Amino acid sequence: MATIRTLLTIAVNRNWDTIQLDVSNAFLHGDISEDLYMQQPQGFIDINNPKLVCKLNKSLYGLKQAPRNWFEKFTGFLQNYGFRSSHSDSSLFLYNFNNIQIFLLLYVDDILVTGNNTAAIQTLISALHSQFTLKNLGPTSLFLGIQVIRQATGLFLTQQHYAEKLLNESGLLDSKQTSTPTTPKSNAQTMQNQPFEDPPLYRRLAGLLQYLSITRPDIAFAINQACQHMHQPTVQDFQSLKRLLRYIKGTASFGIPITKGLMILRTYSDADWASDTSDRKSISGFCTFLGPNLISWSVKKQVTVAKSSTEAEYRSLSAATSDVIWLRRLVAELDHPQHSPTIIHCDNTSAIALAKNPVFHARTKHIEIDHHFIRQHINSGAISVTHIASADQLADLLTKHLSPARFHDLRRKLTIQKLDA
Repeated sequence: MATIRTLLTIAVNRNWDTIQLDVSNAFLHGDISEDLYMQQPQGFIDINNPKLVCKLNKSLYGLKQAPRNWFEKFTGFLQNYGFRSSHSDSSLFLYNFNNIQIFLLLYVDDILVTGNNTAAIQTLISALHSQFTLKNLGPTSLFLGIQVIRQATGLFLTQQHYAEKLLNESGLLDSKQTSTPTTPKSNAQTMQNQPFEDPPLYRRLAGLLQYLSITRPDIAFAINQACQHMHQPTVQDFQSLKRLLRYIKGTASFGIPITKGLMILRTYSDADWASDTSDRKSISGFCTFLGPNLISWSVKKQVTVAKSSTEAEYRSLSAATSDVIWLRRLVAELDHPQHSPTIIHCDNTSAIALAKNPVFHARTKHIEIDHHFIRQHINSGAISVTHIASADQLADLLTKHLSPARFHDLRRKLTIQKLDA
């Protein structure tokens, strides 16, 4: 999803059109390299030879190899056409010849194409038509359930239709709205532990909510909290889930804009030390902007218990660094290299000091060595870790329960807004 947002950001800044294609019966196009046999299907059984089996010449839906066969077939066609696969994302294909640039993104049977030459793109589409059963859906408007709305300033990504469908399925379409997805007091274990009577319902709603976070980083932390209780949800867990849905009720049209701006990466990294009172593990969170556009974010509970806030922040900084290195490689392949170090904003001075001088001593010797690769990327000039005041830390929204005033302020700074804003 970060690749999709990055590609759309590049297209908006270069005034390129984006076209959406759809392949009909994609898995039937795949070629089979092995000898595979199947029983005669019902309704097509040979009366004279009912025990014979059919040898497959082409791929079928239901085969474990079908997705791979289709991808190999499509990739082979693009490579023969002159495309090369991206090293950062195997679903991204790049064409650069005679000052013609075309970027193609494939997700199963959905294709997104953009480039600087409309005639060359139409020639590519015609070539694809000759090889595959293809639908040209025109300018991108709905890609993987994400509504792409054109505005005077650029694009707006929202999942309003999906949010309204989710509210309707949960029976909360007419519920009262809440101002935040969680409450500040939710951190305390003061509520009942009575098991919820319908765990499958909880799991289904929590799973559906995960997909909504593609364009809604403001609910990413609340969804992360909800998904930690899928195994044995309690009544209180379901009440928290309902509160999240009631927040979505009032913000169904919210999303993130993609506008023009100076295309420089910058990242905010944060952690909430020992925030989970059940196992005392910390929450890591980071978000990355490409110019004015939010393109990547993450909320994750740390795997091990951190012995100090410095260690928790350091682990989050390590995860943010990994994402930044990948994004720098991705935007460079999209012909927009970053010529200066990417600034990672962190509000913990001890973690910054440890990153710049990872000395092994009694308080840090238990931290895995691979987390100390931050220093290497600082030396190489890929990143620069900078201190930021806690009040200006945008990643707070991804790691903590916040008051309404603080939550709304950070939501605005993360560019999450209404469709008509």
